[in-house]
Amino acid sequence: MAEPPETVDALVIGAGPAGLMAAEALAAAGRRVVVAEGKPSPARKLLMAGKSGLNLTRNEPLEAFLAHYGPVEERLRPILTAFGPEQVMDWAEGLGEQVFTGSTGRVFPRVMKASPLLRAWLLRLRQGGVEIRTRWLWTGWEEGAFAFDAPTGRRRISPRVTVLALGGASWARLGSDGAWAVWLAARGVPLAPFRPANAGLIVPWSPMMQRHHGAPLKGIALSAGALRSRGEVVISARGLEGGGLYSVVADVRDGAPLLMDLIPDMTQAQAADRLGAGRKGESLANRLRKALRLSPAAIALIQEFGRPLPTDPPALAMLLKHLPISHGGLRPLDEAISTAGGVRWEAVDADLMLRDLPGTYVAGEMLDWEAPTGGYLLTACFATGRHAGKAAAHWL
Repeated sequence: MAEPPETVDALVIGAGPAGLMAAEALAAAGRRVVVAEGKPSPARKLLMAGKSGLNLTRNEPLEAFLAHYGPVEERLRPILTAFGPEQVMDWAEGLGEQVFTGSTGRVFPRVMKASPLLRAWLLRLRQGGVEIRTRWLWTGWEEGAFAFDAPTGRRRISPRVTVLALGGASWARLGSDGAWAVWLAARGVPLAPFRPANAGLIVPWSPMMQRHHGAPLKGIALSAGALRSRGEVVISARGLEGGGLYSVVADVRDGAPLLMDLIPDMTQAQAADRLGAGRKGESLANRLRKALRLSPAAIALIQEFGRPLPTDPPALAMLLKHLPISHGGLRPLDEAISTAGGVRWEAVDADLMLRDLPGTYVAGEMLDWEAPTGGYLLTACFATGRHAGKAAAHWL
């Protein structure tokens, strides 16, 4: 006879930012919380993201912050109003990690890395009674209980409430593989297909571009469809990457042409005047460098995408303001920083509880939303996890 399932107050599946925040909210309400994590250690994606500096949030007015969430802004509004940029900063400092705001408004821990913050957080959770079980891989439901492949064999848990925080479908090696979609679909939960978000662009460069691989493009602007962005982009061996690109990926993904403005702080007329004042017989590269102070990488990009290059200053200025970027689409799903798709918003109520599975909540990237990097993505993961955890505690 199979061993009966273990009973607990609250089960959180997934030990990333959303899951840990849900566990914290449940424990604060006095509930016994078990966190099940399939990988050998918690928050692997958070640690990876923090290797080059953990961007926790963005220090800007809430309305400006909310505008970055596009079509789901109104659904996230009450959640981010309760736990937005200011609250994220206070939370981090409450863990003993001082934060600072960079020149672009991005907020980082003073130590920059994610590991000290995560260690302090895990310690506080354990002191609050949260039990974190690693190598507990969720495999769906069995006889109404949540089933796991655990180090001790097949195990089942029957919780009073559950928060699912299993991530999207990118970076499978770190735990976000989207395997959960099959089990939720079988339970009738409406899902949207996974799509890459915050992903690099595939560009089949000519050999001329090889010497510029790794070069940054600073002070540029990008546009695609209705989306606009200012930020740095890096020329990589495989294409283009960087935060300036990620902000317009949603419309690029849907087929909108991608345009780059190499001189966003200058009008087209100003650029034409400067180009027309160059010395007669001067090479185009020299004229662009001297008149507009473009970097060698930017000049190479014009030569890559602008052929045949116009020689007339007004036409050349127009090209510099609206350089069309030819590409082969976004990098594959598993290479994206995050994904769109997942649990549709109509599948959950205002508390993020699944309408078809009472007592089961969803948080983080499992929901069908996307936000650019720069603090927006991580803040919403924190906020939805906290929201789901507080609602689950109230349900109990």
